[in-house]
Amino acid sequence: MDVPVNSLSELKQAAEKLVAFAGDEKIFLFYGDMGAGKTTFIQSLCGALGVHEPVTSPTFSIVNEYNGTGGKLYHFDFYRLKKQDEALDMGYEEYFYSGSYCFIEWPEKIPDLLPEHYIRIDIQVLSDTERKLTFTKI
Repeated sequence: MDVPVNSLSELKQAAEKLVAFAGDEKIFLFYGDMGAGKTTFIQSLCGALGVHEPVTSPTFSIVNEYNGTGGKLYHFDFYRLKKQDEALDMGYEEYFYSGSYCFIEWPEKIPDLLPEHYIRIDIQVLSDTERKLTFTKI
């Protein structure tokens, strides 16, 4: 499913479309170049799921935890990982298989650890303000 986003104000609607598209799936993998807007979109997605606290990039902590209306949400940023074993050391399985929402930035850093089923979100930069979001069920 392709979703055009022409401004920041359209992210809330795009997040709501993603939640509806995902159904019961709670693992979301975000692909896009540096600066494409992965964290910004995750902020809108968290808002759509009832998170009221500030949502920030977990670049240095690797994972941030939030409380939404349906329970806990985990936001990962694996950009800084040098090898997959670092995700093993942090106990990624406990998060991924917890039944909670997991939003994963830079999943290409942990290709052998990804769950069998997930929602893939590709973010393509079209201009300074325009993005094309593509949602795929895997």
